[in-house]
Amino acid sequence: MKRGLLFIVTAPSGAGKSTILDRLLEIFPGMEYSISMTTRPPRKGETDGVDYFFVTGKEFEDKIADGEFLEYATVYDNYYGTRKAFIESRLDAGKDIILDIDVQGALDVKKKGYPAVYIYIIPPTMAELRKRLEGRKTDSREVVEKRLSKAAEETGFYGEYDYVVVNDDLDGAVDAMRAIVVAEKCRPSGIGDAIERFLGK
Repeated sequence: MKRGLLFIVTAPSGAGKSTILDRLLEIFPGMEYSISMTTRPPRKGETDGVDYFFVTGKEFEDKIADGEFLEYATVYDNYYGTRKAFIESRLDAGKDIILDIDVQGALDVKKKGYPAVYIYIIPPTMAELRKRLEGRKTDSREVVEKRLSKAAEETGFYGEYDYVVVNDDLDGAVDAMRAIVVAEKCRPSGIGDAIERFLGK
């Protein structure tokens, strides 16, 4: 079975990443989201092994000590992380995996030299990002300003990524993401089985 690809996707809050990725999963049935592990309690309606893998702080720290995570971070006193064994099992099953993480997590994975395709999604302008964040009417002015500041800081790392997709038009952004997936599947390193069939091996 052909091994899947890992796509690491980062975007500022308000860039439209979730909408784009949900559309991408409709286009590629063999693609799925990575499931993170966390120490926070399940929220109403969340299922262990579907939304997250829920564990205790001690269990998480034991896994850190054993080097089981591709990346992990502490957010509001809770751990969140991506287990290497989970990613490996899904890739070995032929699934393409989307790992939706922030810049810090993406750079942590990259430093470890783990094979992945890195994609950064941005809105067309900072003014447009502000408009989208304020339009949601879910955050205070202070929180909006913090999100904008973080977006400006993190976007400075765009050069660490393989691709940058500008979400000016949703359909166009989805098409760009689709093109990236198709292109990556055509790399020589990923079509060895097709070459062997062609050569009759």
